[in-house]
Amino acid sequence: MRTAILTLLFALSLTACSTMPPEGVHPVTSFDINRYLGQWYEIARLDHSFERGMSDVNATYALQEDGSVKVINRGYDTRRQAWKEAIGRALFTGDKDTGSLKVSFFGPFYGGYHVIALDQQHYRWSLVAGPDRDYLWILARDTTLPADVRQQLLTQAQALGFATDKLIWVDHQRTARP
Repeated sequence: MRTAILTLLFALSLTACSTMPPEGVHPVTSFDINRYLGQWYEIARLDHSFERGMSDVNATYALQEDGSVKVINRGYDTRRQAWKEAIGRALFTGDKDTGSLKVSFFGPFYGGYHVIALDQQHYRWSLVAGPDRDYLWILARDTTLPADVRQQLLTQAQALGFATDKLIWVDHQRTARP
């Protein structure tokens, strides 16, 4: 019984650690979740099995009555020729004016979602990091970004130690959404 409790506590401590931003990476402040809500298109990402082969990826964020954020991720699985959808829940990890949340698509297991760059004037683009430098997304309200913004985000991500040369640039060809 004691071993089971220690194993559970260890697993929970790992889960808690996985929500922090990478060392030296800081979430934006003056963050307004109400302005961040709505649909975002994935412009680029570092590769992970849960998104491998996906095109036309987008995320929709909606505030829930309990203060959590409903997350709906959608994308087109090019191998299966079918749309996929995952629904999750995000919670702030601290102050609500700091762009640092934890998101879960699998029950009690959360991962970090840290907005590390943001168009604070219009909320048209963002740079999002996960719990380590293996997770990075460039998001925008449109399916493309102006070249100067794209370069600015690449330069910032590279300076923070992200492998920008390994980014996958997401194709957005399909107009039909599920």
